[in-house]
Amino acid sequence: MGRVDDDLKRRGRRAIASLRTGQGSAAPTAPGAGPDSHVETEGSEDIEAPRDLPAFNPPPLEHTTDASTRQLLAQGTEEPTPLLLPSVLSIANQKGGVGKTTTAVNLGAALAEEGYRVLVVDLDPQSNASTGLGINARDLQASVYDVIMNDARLDDCIEPTSLKNLFVAPATIDLAGAEIELVPAFSRELKLRRALDEIRDDYDIVLVDCPPSLGLLTINGLAAADGVLVPIQCEYYALEGLGQLLRNVGLVRSNLNPGLDVRGIILTMYDARTRLADQVVEEVRSHFGRRVYETVVPRTVRLSEAPSFGQPIIVFDSTSRGAKAYRALAKEVCRDAKRRTR
Repeated sequence: MGRVDDDLKRRGRRAIASLRTGQGSAAPTAPGAGPDSHVETEGSEDIEAPRDLPAFNPPPLEHTTDASTRQLLAQGTEEPTPLLLPSVLSIANQKGGVGKTTTAVNLGAALAEEGYRVLVVDLDPQSNASTGLGINARDLQASVYDVIMNDARLDDCIEPTSLKNLFVAPATIDLAGAEIELVPAFSRELKLRRALDEIRDDYDIVLVDCPPSLGLLTINGLAAADGVLVPIQCEYYALEGLGQLLRNVGLVRSNLNPGLDVRGIILTMYDARTRLADQVVEEVRSHFGRRVYETVVPRTVRLSEAPSFGQPIIVFDSTSRGAKAYRALAKEVCRDAKRRTR
């Protein structure tokens, strides 16, 4: 037994020595693992362990050969012009799940709280902006589908919300068929613009919630707008497909809407616990400069819960971080806003 004990002790000493020197035959450990490495304890799941992140290499937008995209990127060095009222702003990004609808609902509510008369136009067949503002699709007599396809008056489908100064033109699932039905239609890209022209002077700001695609509905939203707000999620694929969106904005400006401008980039779903979120913020700001709003919208549970109650975040939980962020964003969007001269 004594020999066995001595042998076990020698093996133990060799194992400990090899761990200290990193030359043992034990299974490889993660970078930074060792006696002084981070040890996860109870309640530490919200704290990110130190690690070496890979280089963040987004698509090289600045090297694109598309002239319209380069022109839009160059605007990042320019001071944004004051918002002219009344104004139509389309919220667009063909990537899904970046916070377009959340921004349309909550930015609209925050602007209404500032005293502006706001209309949210739900151009997404999922109709999440409508339900997020307390509208039940089953109770509707008319929707944006009737405006786009049947030339109904936009006034006939506008519904009030629980918030003063905030109105919504709701969507239904019928809008899903509009992409196909619009194909043979005459002047199909300008349907929404003509409808908005009739009621433009009744509102200070119109926010158009575009679907997550680059189809005819999004083209309608861009053709009707004075500017585009682009939400970007603070994740690795944040810039994925953004070049294509900018090219489409350039094409719409060249062929349908010469006054179209990228008003600003909105950073959403920011998670302060991760270093990657900071890398994305830095990268987006380096590309778009002054076109990126200072306000960063955090990822919060309360923002996710609010739509299930049919309320904007400033109504659902007015003191939450999400409510404070969208109030700050609203102040940035309408900073130095002034009336158009006729």
